[in-house]
Amino acid sequence: MLIILTLCLIASIVAMAQGRVETRSYILGDFQDKVTKVVIPEDVFLQSALKQEVVNIWSASAFEFCTQQEFEALKGSQDYYFLTIQAFKFKGEQEPGILFLSLLKGEKHEVISLPLAPADDSSGRELVYLGAIVKAVQDYTLAAMESEKTAYIPEKWFNANYAKWGRMMTIQMAREDVSVTVKDSELEKYLDADFYITDADTADAIFSDAPVNTLVSYCVAPVDPSAASYSYQMLFKADSLELYYISRHRIKPRQMAGFLSSDLKWLAGRR
Repeated sequence: MLIILTLCLIASIVAMAQGRVETRSYILGDFQDKVTKVVIPEDVFLQSALKQEVVNIWSASAFEFCTQQEFEALKGSQDYYFLTIQAFKFKGEQEPGILFLSLLKGEKHEVISLPLAPADDSSGRELVYLGAIVKAVQDYTLAAMESEKTAYIPEKWFNANYAKWGRMMTIQMAREDVSVTVKDSELEKYLDADFYITDADTADAIFSDAPVNTLVSYCVAPVDPSAASYSYQMLFKADSLELYYISRHRIKPRQMAGFLSSDLKWLAGRR
Protein backbone atom coordinates (compact mmCIF):
# COMPACT_ATOMS: atom_id res chain seq x y z
CA MET A 1 0.00 0.00 0.00
CA LEU A 2 2.85 2.39 0.84
CA ILE A 3 4.50 1.69 -2.52
CA ILE A 4 1.21 2.34 -4.33
CA LEU A 5 0.66 5.63 -2.50
CA THR A 6 4.22 6.72 -3.25
CA LEU A 7 3.81 5.92 -6.94
CA CYS A 8 0.50 7.85 -7.05
CA LEU A 9 2.17 10.84 -5.40
CA ILE A 10 5.03 10.79 -7.89
CA ALA A 11 2.60 10.50 -10.80
CA SER A 12 0.58 13.44 -9.42
CA ILE A 13 3.69 15.61 -9.10
CA VAL A 14 4.79 14.76 -12.63
CA ALA A 15 1.32 15.53 -14.00
CA MET A 16 1.27 18.87 -12.21
CA ALA A 17 4.70 19.71 -13.57
CA GLN A 18 3.65 18.78 -17.07
CA GLY A 19 0.51 20.88 -16.75
CA ARG A 20 2.54 23.88 -15.66
CA VAL A 21 4.81 23.61 -18.67
CA GLU A 22 1.78 24.02 -20.93
CA THR A 23 0.65 27.30 -19.39
CA ARG A 24 1.42 30.48 -21.27
CA SER A 25 3.12 32.31 -18.43
CA TYR A 26 5.45 29.37 -17.88
CA ILE A 27 6.27 29.17 -21.59
CA LEU A 28 7.19 32.88 -21.53
CA GLY A 29 9.43 32.47 -18.48
CA ASP A 30 12.60 32.62 -20.58
CA PHE A 31 11.59 35.64 -22.66
CA GLN A 32 14.13 38.02 -21.15
CA ASP A 33 16.90 35.43 -21.41
CA LYS A 34 16.42 34.71 -25.11
CA VAL A 35 17.34 36.76 -28.16
CA THR A 36 14.41 38.29 -30.01
CA LYS A 37 14.94 38.11 -33.76
CA VAL A 38 13.30 41.12 -35.40
CA VAL A 39 12.26 40.07 -38.90
CA ILE A 40 12.76 42.88 -41.39
CA PRO A 41 9.71 43.26 -43.67
CA GLU A 42 10.02 43.52 -47.42
CA ASP A 43 8.18 46.86 -47.54
CA VAL A 44 10.85 49.58 -47.76
CA PHE A 45 9.00 52.10 -45.57
CA LEU A 46 8.24 49.54 -42.87
CA GLN A 47 11.85 48.31 -42.93
CA SER A 48 13.38 51.55 -41.71
CA ALA A 49 10.44 52.39 -39.45
CA LEU A 50 10.47 49.02 -37.65
CA LYS A 51 14.24 49.14 -37.17
CA GLN A 52 14.05 52.63 -35.68
CA GLU A 53 11.13 51.88 -33.36
CA VAL A 54 12.70 48.68 -32.06
CA VAL A 55 15.99 50.46 -31.36
CA ASN A 56 14.10 53.24 -29.54
CA ILE A 57 11.67 51.08 -27.56
CA TRP A 58 12.68 47.44 -27.19
CA SER A 59 14.46 46.93 -23.85
CA ALA A 60 12.98 43.72 -22.43
CA SER A 61 15.38 41.36 -24.18
CA ALA A 62 18.42 41.31 -26.41
CA PHE A 63 17.45 41.62 -30.07
CA GLU A 64 18.96 41.08 -33.50
CA PHE A 65 17.61 41.93 -36.93
CA CYS A 66 17.18 39.14 -39.43
CA THR A 67 15.91 38.68 -42.97
CA GLN A 68 12.76 36.82 -43.96
CA GLN A 69 14.95 34.00 -45.30
CA GLU A 70 16.79 33.70 -41.97
CA PHE A 71 13.44 33.64 -40.16
CA GLU A 72 12.24 30.76 -42.32
CA ALA A 73 15.37 28.82 -41.48
CA LEU A 74 15.25 29.55 -37.74
CA LYS A 75 11.54 29.64 -36.90
CA GLY A 76 11.41 25.99 -35.82
CA SER A 77 13.88 26.69 -33.03
CA GLN A 78 12.73 27.35 -29.47
CA ASP A 79 15.96 29.24 -28.85
CA TYR A 80 14.55 32.49 -30.21
CA TYR A 81 11.56 34.78 -30.03
CA PHE A 82 10.55 36.44 -33.29
CA LEU A 83 9.03 39.88 -33.74
CA THR A 84 7.55 39.88 -37.21
CA ILE A 85 4.97 41.60 -39.38
CA GLN A 86 2.70 39.04 -41.00
CA ALA A 87 -0.52 39.03 -42.97
CA PHE A 88 -3.31 36.95 -41.43
CA LYS A 89 -6.29 35.44 -43.19
CA PHE A 90 -9.33 34.79 -41.02
CA LYS A 91 -11.45 31.74 -41.72
CA GLY A 92 -13.71 32.58 -44.64
CA GLU A 93 -11.53 35.34 -46.09
CA GLN A 94 -10.25 34.80 -49.61
CA GLU A 95 -7.16 36.92 -49.00
CA PRO A 96 -5.44 38.22 -45.83
CA GLY A 97 -7.07 41.49 -44.80
CA ILE A 98 -4.81 42.77 -42.02
CA LEU A 99 -1.11 42.95 -41.23
CA PHE A 100 -0.29 42.10 -37.61
CA LEU A 101 2.81 42.73 -35.55
CA SER A 102 3.37 39.37 -33.88
CA LEU A 103 5.68 38.04 -31.21
CA LEU A 104 6.30 34.33 -31.64
CA LYS A 105 8.28 31.83 -29.60
CA GLY A 106 9.70 29.49 -32.18
CA GLU A 107 7.06 28.37 -34.63
CA LYS A 108 4.56 26.85 -32.22
CA HIS A 109 3.69 29.60 -29.76
CA GLU A 110 2.15 32.95 -30.67
CA VAL A 111 2.64 35.26 -27.70
CA ILE A 112 0.54 38.12 -29.05
CA SER A 113 -0.49 39.66 -32.37
CA LEU A 114 -1.66 43.26 -32.65
CA PRO A 115 -3.19 44.84 -35.78
CA LEU A 116 -0.88 47.14 -37.66
CA ALA A 117 -2.38 48.04 -41.04
CA PRO A 118 -4.68 46.86 -43.83
CA ALA A 119 -2.96 44.20 -45.91
CA ASP A 120 -4.51 45.30 -49.19
CA ASP A 121 -3.81 49.05 -49.17
CA SER A 122 -1.83 51.09 -46.65
CA SER A 123 -2.79 54.63 -45.69
CA GLY A 124 0.56 55.29 -44.04
CA ARG A 125 -1.01 55.81 -40.62
CA GLU A 126 0.69 52.64 -39.38
CA LEU A 127 4.02 54.49 -39.44
CA VAL A 128 2.63 56.93 -36.85
CA TYR A 129 1.47 54.20 -34.47
CA LEU A 130 4.11 51.51 -35.11
CA GLY A 131 6.17 52.51 -32.07
CA ALA A 132 3.12 52.32 -29.82
CA ILE A 133 2.28 48.87 -31.17
CA VAL A 134 5.85 47.66 -30.58
CA LYS A 135 5.62 48.95 -27.01
CA ALA A 136 2.24 47.26 -26.48
CA VAL A 137 3.70 43.91 -27.56
CA GLN A 138 6.59 44.33 -25.15
CA ASP A 139 4.46 45.57 -22.24
CA TYR A 140 1.97 42.74 -22.59
CA THR A 141 4.66 40.05 -22.81
CA LEU A 142 6.33 41.22 -19.62
CA ALA A 143 2.96 41.28 -17.83
CA ALA A 144 2.02 37.84 -19.17
CA MET A 145 5.22 36.39 -17.72
CA GLU A 146 3.96 37.33 -14.26
CA SER A 147 0.25 36.52 -14.55
CA GLU A 148 -1.48 33.52 -16.03
CA LYS A 149 -4.71 35.52 -16.20
CA THR A 150 -3.04 38.24 -18.25
CA ALA A 151 -1.45 35.65 -20.53
CA TYR A 152 -4.87 34.38 -21.61
CA ILE A 153 -6.85 37.63 -21.84
CA PRO A 154 -4.66 40.37 -23.36
CA GLU A 155 -7.58 42.61 -24.38
CA LYS A 156 -8.86 42.78 -20.82
CA TRP A 157 -5.37 43.60 -19.56
CA PHE A 158 -4.96 46.47 -22.01
CA ASN A 159 -8.47 47.79 -21.37
CA ALA A 160 -7.83 47.88 -17.63
CA ASN A 161 -5.68 50.95 -18.38
CA TYR A 162 -8.74 52.80 -19.58
CA ALA A 163 -10.97 51.43 -16.83
CA LYS A 164 -8.56 52.85 -14.23
CA TRP A 165 -7.49 56.12 -15.84
CA GLY A 166 -9.85 56.87 -18.72
CA ARG A 167 -11.78 59.49 -16.78
CA MET A 168 -8.58 61.55 -16.52
CA MET A 169 -7.82 61.45 -20.25
CA THR A 170 -8.64 63.70 -23.15
CA ILE A 171 -9.74 61.65 -26.16
CA GLN A 172 -9.00 62.69 -29.74
CA MET A 173 -10.92 60.33 -32.02
CA ALA A 174 -10.72 60.52 -35.79
CA ARG A 175 -14.13 60.47 -37.46
CA GLU A 176 -12.60 58.09 -40.02
CA ASP A 177 -12.05 55.65 -37.11
CA VAL A 178 -15.76 55.71 -36.19
CA SER A 179 -18.02 53.31 -38.04
CA VAL A 180 -20.19 54.91 -40.72
CA THR A 181 -23.07 53.06 -39.11
CA VAL A 182 -22.77 55.43 -36.12
CA LYS A 183 -24.69 58.59 -36.94
CA ASP A 184 -23.39 61.99 -35.84
CA SER A 185 -26.47 62.51 -33.65
CA GLU A 186 -25.78 59.20 -31.92
CA LEU A 187 -22.09 59.97 -31.57
CA GLU A 188 -22.70 63.30 -29.87
CA LYS A 189 -24.46 61.76 -26.90
CA TYR A 190 -21.24 60.03 -25.88
CA LEU A 191 -19.02 63.11 -26.16
CA ASP A 192 -18.02 65.27 -23.21
CA ALA A 193 -15.85 68.30 -22.58
CA ASP A 194 -12.66 66.22 -23.09
CA PHE A 195 -13.85 63.84 -25.80
CA TYR A 196 -13.29 65.29 -29.28
CA ILE A 197 -14.03 64.12 -32.81
CA THR A 198 -11.55 65.29 -35.42
CA ASP A 199 -10.09 64.07 -38.71
CA ALA A 200 -7.36 61.45 -39.11
CA ASP A 201 -4.62 63.89 -40.11
CA THR A 202 -5.27 66.05 -37.06
CA ALA A 203 -5.46 63.03 -34.75
CA ASP A 204 -2.16 61.70 -36.08
CA ALA A 205 -0.48 65.08 -35.67
CA ILE A 206 -1.72 65.32 -32.08
CA PHE A 207 -0.36 61.83 -31.37
CA SER A 208 3.03 62.78 -32.83
CA ASP A 209 3.13 65.91 -30.65
CA ALA A 210 2.76 63.61 -27.58
CA PRO A 211 0.60 65.77 -25.29
CA VAL A 212 0.15 64.42 -21.75
CA ASN A 213 -2.98 62.52 -20.71
CA THR A 214 -4.28 62.33 -24.27
CA LEU A 215 -5.64 59.23 -25.99
CA VAL A 216 -5.71 59.06 -29.79
CA SER A 217 -7.66 56.59 -31.91
CA TYR A 218 -6.39 54.20 -34.53
CA CYS A 219 -8.59 51.73 -36.42
CA VAL A 220 -7.33 48.84 -38.56
CA ALA A 221 -9.59 47.00 -41.00
CA PRO A 222 -9.33 45.66 -44.55
CA VAL A 223 -9.95 48.26 -47.24
CA ASP A 224 -12.12 45.76 -49.10
CA PRO A 225 -13.60 43.60 -46.32
CA SER A 226 -15.59 40.42 -46.74
CA ALA A 227 -18.24 38.95 -44.46
CA ALA A 228 -15.44 37.10 -42.65
CA SER A 229 -13.30 40.19 -41.98
CA TYR A 230 -12.71 41.94 -38.65
CA SER A 231 -12.21 45.54 -37.60
CA TYR A 232 -9.92 46.51 -34.71
CA GLN A 233 -10.28 49.72 -32.70
CA MET A 234 -7.53 51.09 -30.45
CA LEU A 235 -6.72 54.08 -28.23
CA PHE A 236 -3.08 54.93 -27.52
CA LYS A 237 -1.76 57.34 -24.89
CA ALA A 238 0.25 59.87 -26.84
CA ASP A 239 2.98 60.73 -24.34
CA SER A 240 3.72 57.19 -23.09
CA LEU A 241 2.68 55.17 -26.19
CA GLU A 242 0.65 52.81 -23.98
CA LEU A 243 -2.31 50.93 -25.41
CA TYR A 244 -5.36 51.90 -23.33
CA TYR A 245 -8.16 50.25 -25.27
CA ILE A 246 -8.61 47.60 -27.94
CA SER A 247 -11.70 45.90 -29.33
CA ARG A 248 -12.65 44.00 -32.45
CA HIS A 249 -15.83 43.01 -34.23
CA ARG A 250 -16.77 41.18 -37.38
CA ILE A 251 -17.66 43.57 -40.18
CA LYS A 252 -21.33 43.42 -41.16
CA PRO A 253 -23.70 45.75 -43.02
CA ARG A 254 -25.05 47.06 -39.72
CA GLN A 255 -21.68 47.31 -38.00
CA MET A 256 -19.09 48.45 -40.47
CA ALA A 257 -15.42 48.99 -39.66
CA GLY A 258 -14.56 51.42 -36.88
CA PHE A 259 -15.65 52.26 -33.35
CA LEU A 260 -19.24 51.14 -32.82
CA SER A 261 -21.86 52.59 -30.49
CA SER A 262 -21.02 49.75 -28.08
CA ASP A 263 -17.39 50.91 -27.96
CA LEU A 264 -18.40 54.51 -27.38
CA LYS A 265 -20.87 53.52 -24.68
CA TRP A 266 -18.19 51.50 -22.87
CA LEU A 267 -15.72 54.35 -23.06
CA ALA A 268 -18.23 56.98 -21.94
CA GLY A 269 -19.42 54.79 -19.07
CA ARG A 270 -15.98 54.82 -17.47
CA ARG A 271 -15.41 58.55 -17.57
